[in-house]
Amino acid sequence: MRVFVTGATGWIGSAVVRELLDGGHQVLGLARSDEGAAAVKAAGADVHRGDLNDLDSLRSGAIASDGVIHTAYNHAFTDYAAAAALDRQAIGALGEALAGSDRPLIVTEGLQRSAPGQVGTEDSVPPPGSFGYPRFESEEAAVSFVERGVRAAVVRFPTSVHGRGDHGFASILINIARTKGVSAYPGDGSNRWAAVHRLDAAHLLCLALQSAPAAARLNGVAEEGVPVRQIAEVIGRHLDVPVISISPEKAAEHFGFLGILFAQDLPASSAKTQKSMGWHPTQPALIEDLNEGHYFDNVPERNARIAASAWNPSR
Repeated sequence: MRVFVTGATGWIGSAVVRELLDGGHQVLGLARSDEGAAAVKAAGADVHRGDLNDLDSLRSGAIASDGVIHTAYNHAFTDYAAAAALDRQAIGALGEALAGSDRPLIVTEGLQRSAPGQVGTEDSVPPPGSFGYPRFESEEAAVSFVERGVRAAVVRFPTSVHGRGDHGFASILINIARTKGVSAYPGDGSNRWAAVHRLDAAHLLCLALQSAPAAARLNGVAEEGVPVRQIAEVIGRHLDVPVISISPEKAAEHFGFLGILFAQDLPASSAKTQKSMGWHPTQPALIEDLNEGHYFDNVPERNARIAASAWNPSR
């Protein structure tokens, strides 16, 4: 297949590109900058210039391909609603381009749950107005194209998509702990984060491209729930800093935008996905991955800037 991948230089998208190429597929990778274009080309894929705001570019990329894996997302935590609206706009452009072709459109979104503390499943629907609802609306936008002849499916991923080279939430937590001199967790730390390794996530997306049923909603979860206290303890041990509890009410003050997530109980299951797709995660679990030490070897300057903005609400 010739596959159009948005977010081709991103954390999950670049792993998707690698797996597709290794599997003998051709890849057309969306790149919004010269640096991104060079990375796509170096990976062995063809370059397609554009971004999520360039709807004509998204349409032409989809039209030129046998299927689309949409991993690009503007992670603007200061304007979550606008980021989700942009995602729906992009999905609409991709779906329009594929209408009537029976080609696959695989869209990545966040995990959903029906109520606080509930284990999220493939059938979970968040309440209107809840934190996760804007991204659920993106799911609905994608699935709506099934009636128009698109094999659209959704793959949901948890808060922690980890692995070597990660500059996401795990790295931000490490940088906050390094900067503040303590590794903190909210309350008693029993609230849980679901997790998946980046390479397992990419593999599920490639499986979905090949065989996910139309309108499928899949959960890319390897671990149902890792207690956040365990995460904080590993970070504290590697940085040799105290591990402390803070009140959930102070989580936003300590962790910045990440506080709202780190204080929530976000377990999720992928039992139906594993059974229906034959997807069985094989990569290291989150705590094992953290204990390997690569998260602590060399923190890029970029991560330090992300961490600074994360814990300092005035920035």
